[in-house]
Amino acid sequence: MSQTLSASTLLAVPLAPLVGAALAGIFGTKFGGNWIGRRLTHSLTIMGVLVAFILSAMTLNSVIQDGARFNETLYTWMVVGGLKMEIGFLVDGLTAMMMCVVTFVSLMVHIYTIGYMEEDEGYNRFFAYISLFTFSMLMLVMSNNMLQLFFGWEAVGLVSYLLIGFWYNKPTAIFANMKAFLVNRVGDFGFILGIGLIVAYAGTLNYTEAFAKTNELSALVFPGTDWMLVTVICICLFIGAMGKSAQFPLHVWLPDSMEGPTPISALIHAATMVTAGIFMVARMSPLFELSDAALNFILVVGSITALFMGFLGIIQNDIKRVVAYSTLSQLGYMTVALGASAYSVAVFHLMTHAFFKALLFLAAGSVIMGVHHNQDIRWMGGLRKYMPITWITSLLGSLALIGTPLFSGFYSKDSIIEAVHLSQLPGAGFANFAVLAGVFVTAFYSFRMYFLVFHGKERFDQNPDAHHGHDDHGHHGHGDHTPHESPWVVTLPLVLLAIPSVLIGYFTIQPMLYGTFFQDAIFVNADKHGAMATLGQLFHGPMQMAAHALSTQPFWLALAGVALSYYMYMVNPALPAAIKRNVMPIFNLLENKYYLDWINENILARGARMLGSGLWKVGDKALIDGAIVNGSWKLVGWISSGVRKLQTGFLYHYALVMLLGIFVLMTYFVWLK
Repeated sequence: MSQTLSASTLLAVPLAPLVGAALAGIFGTKFGGNWIGRRLTHSLTIMGVLVAFILSAMTLNSVIQDGARFNETLYTWMVVGGLKMEIGFLVDGLTAMMMCVVTFVSLMVHIYTIGYMEEDEGYNRFFAYISLFTFSMLMLVMSNNMLQLFFGWEAVGLVSYLLIGFWYNKPTAIFANMKAFLVNRVGDFGFILGIGLIVAYAGTLNYTEAFAKTNELSALVFPGTDWMLVTVICICLFIGAMGKSAQFPLHVWLPDSMEGPTPISALIHAATMVTAGIFMVARMSPLFELSDAALNFILVVGSITALFMGFLGIIQNDIKRVVAYSTLSQLGYMTVALGASAYSVAVFHLMTHAFFKALLFLAAGSVIMGVHHNQDIRWMGGLRKYMPITWITSLLGSLALIGTPLFSGFYSKDSIIEAVHLSQLPGAGFANFAVLAGVFVTAFYSFRMYFLVFHGKERFDQNPDAHHGHDDHGHHGHGDHTPHESPWVVTLPLVLLAIPSVLIGYFTIQPMLYGTFFQDAIFVNADKHGAMATLGQLFHGPMQMAAHALSTQPFWLALAGVALSYYMYMVNPALPAAIKRNVMPIFNLLENKYYLDWINENILARGARMLGSGLWKVGDKALIDGAIVNGSWKLVGWISSGVRKLQTGFLYHYALVMLLGIFVLMTYFVWLK
């Protein structure tokens, strides 16, 4: 029999980082008079996140061992008609896993930040922001209703805006955070429309109550069309996920968000903000299972993102941007799994990806520190002997990313590929090609970065920008260009993240994909979408899966990607330049990111500006102000000036008017006869 979790314990999980953020943000900054110093600031925020992580781990243990669950309202904000707007928590396997992932990665980022932001003037402000971000994400994943979900959704967007533009004196950072904010508003417009349709037709914001009415919703059509209402709802909700989880074409904000400090790259782009859309679709699985059209749309969008964003990673030279495009591609894989109705596989990849991608981002930051804030991988090389801990953890993260058997990424990534292969949706053929081709592309760009950074000739003393401040912090190059290993507050999180990057997939694949871990959190109609049921029959343990992988396409494609990158950048380094010269149009297409930024800035943005200008000049100034407001008083004045001339005050004028009036009336009545 399942047990009920304590409401006060669950409430402490999001509130602990919120308290730390408030204390750091008020008393550790100029706003509150800088009452507390750096050491106390990072101690308070780390303590808040540590408490949240410990309580989340205890909650997960209760969910696994005792079958504990929680679904209650803690506070009713208001009641409008019959619609209740509440604050409450829903804790099951999906929520408990997300709570642990968010708090653990956040804890690692907090510790890492002590070393990475040591020289930054905004040290205390940064800790306040990342703790507030953790609170926002926890409120999102723990919600039991769509109002609280939307609150957390918008809160992580707001804090990410503050974090991406953390260095607000940097024009590129301000441009990047505004871009992220605007693109996410496009997605959020669809998201709130989806929530509004659920409220309009189901009459509730509560998950459980809305899911109980799925049969009624599935029988309705969208007014004025022959579309299923549930299809429109699901596509609107997924548009929200496209913005938050950076799916094509709303992905354009994520690479530019690298303008923020490296720790937030790990926090936003690994375990938290960008995975919110994946979590939301998995949570809404009872709705999405009702519409094959919506699932097919998700499958195709995810496939495009997985493959074409991977291509962009091949030509990047900024170490953080390589990892950023890797994130885009992996988010595409998760989305493909959602479209194939393999929600548990998508969430499983979300979890494994969180660890190895956070590891890769933080390792990239460690490299940047070690080479004195240079981010260009062309001016690195041979760092293995100078930064051994960063090297070995980066290698482990890269092996997990490309799906090496026995590593965590292998179990989740191969499960996605198998689920897509078994899908019967119309877009499954393209999706199957995209995820297989993406394996080769991922292996190629991942090990291109790895080889250029850690192996080969040492090039860090040849960097032409070394004295010009090409850096993450805005600091100038140091006199001594010899790389160095990062301090323990940076390397410790790398080691702690490397452990789950290697092991967690092996130990969790059976309960999460083929056990009962998600049994009451994720719903799949096995009669219509039987991929997971078939995979369950074929699964015979993680070791057998790894052994079988040695004879499958994904393994050999990944191996080919690694081998080709080694040959091109270690054995024959002149080859990439020769290829570039011969395929310059393709290179320009990739260099300009498929010209989507140009389209957004020169067509969509200019078109919106011209439309706004036209509405202002024609609609506002000419029609409303000119014709209606000013025109009305001018008309009244013109009529008044004419009527005023008739009011002479002479009796004979009035008598004449009366006689003329009688004459007109007599003529009118005679004419009627």
